[in-house]
Amino acid sequence: MTARILVVDDIPANVRLLEVRLLAEYFEVLTANNGPDAIETCENGKVDVVLLDVMMPDMDGFEVCKRLKSDPATSHIPVVMITALDQVSDRVRGLEAGADDFLTKPVNDLQLMTRVKSLVRLKSLTDELRLRASTTRNIGIEELLSRDFATEDAKPRVLLIDERKTSVERIQKMLRNTAELDVATDPNAGFFQAAETAYECVLISTAFSDFDALRLCSQLRSLDRTRFLPIMLLADEGEEGRILRGLELGINDYLIRPIDQHELTARLRTQVRRKRYNDQLRASVAQTIEMAVIDGLTGLHNRRYLDSHLQTLFDRAVARRRPLSVMITDLDRFKSINDTHGHDGGDDVLREFARRLRKNVRGIDLACRFGGEEFVVVMPDTDGAVAEKVAERIRAEIAQAPFAIGADGKAIEVTVSVGVSSLLKGTDSVAALMKRADLALYEAKSGGRNRVVAKAA
Repeated sequence: MTARILVVDDIPANVRLLEVRLLAEYFEVLTANNGPDAIETCENGKVDVVLLDVMMPDMDGFEVCKRLKSDPATSHIPVVMITALDQVSDRVRGLEAGADDFLTKPVNDLQLMTRVKSLVRLKSLTDELRLRASTTRNIGIEELLSRDFATEDAKPRVLLIDERKTSVERIQKMLRNTAELDVATDPNAGFFQAAETAYECVLISTAFSDFDALRLCSQLRSLDRTRFLPIMLLADEGEEGRILRGLELGINDYLIRPIDQHELTARLRTQVRRKRYNDQLRASVAQTIEMAVIDGLTGLHNRRYLDSHLQTLFDRAVARRRPLSVMITDLDRFKSINDTHGHDGGDDVLREFARRLRKNVRGIDLACRFGGEEFVVVMPDTDGAVAEKVAERIRAEIAQAPFAIGADGKAIEVTVSVGVSSLLKGTDSVAALMKRADLALYEAKSGGRNRVVAKAA
């Protein structure tokens, strides 16, 4: 695993010490000896993790971290604060500034490398989501990146898996105003509960009498539904080896008992903020994909989706020796509707036509807006005779009831012409199938409109 690590410290010897350790693990290392240079490097370069000293002149590490996390361009970069300060209040201050973790000087090599590798994995996931989401600026990515998820009103739903009653009661008391906390005292039951409920973080105690907490962490990481669920380990003094193993397995954070309430809530807030950020990025990716294949006006699939999916349906029908039919519909004299009632009126007609079309086809049928006022319906397992009846039902549905358009709901008459074709045995092709349907539509239009024509050959 390689990554670019920025080391920030005003003491050259400290910078060199960390640089040597990181280079030995084949990381690329950048350095800065003050806060402004660190911020500039993060803004201008590809930085995967920042190792940030707290005690620096002019601008200390807390301020540097706060500025990085408040800028949408750098807020996703993990920051580990390295400090000689070991007071809980200092850690809480850093976490509230947005730090992802703390390492105390002198830095343990194993802790350093395990934490850096863990954060690099998280950063690579975020980078992938950001890359996909930013392929278009029409999905609100800039607004998303500038949101402050830490201040959202919704309390996170959190699961605590711990068999010790006294420990559970303490955590419940600490989080009663911060989170909606569910409790599972049995680790196996907790695993299924985590998988079946939309939690934003799970807290796992290491203090089970006859169960390995790390096995539970591993199981959660291997399950698709919980792969990205933040996991925080609650460990006892002297369990550093178990914590490091947990970080290697993919836990996100840990706390050592006795647990401080402020540190717990600050670390939980960090995990929830990151999860909400990545969830929004995933939603943006899904929205981008949907925008690529869905017609925004009618909600039907668009021609791009038809072009890619029709061939699949055709090949499946041929391989299974099953019938397949296609209909192409065209709204009659649609240009005159636009000319008379404006494009808003035309859009109302298109939306209502799509609604009626959807109502008259099956869930397995593929209904698409082909372009303008033309629509295509692909009907698997449907022969020509049945397809022609479906087309006639759709034609009648359109003609029998006027369309309401505009704010005043003015009613206008609308009709549709339909061409139908069906798969032929032998050397048929998608292009030939569509061509026959198009010719049938032309005959319906030239023959007087408001009719169905089926082409057998």
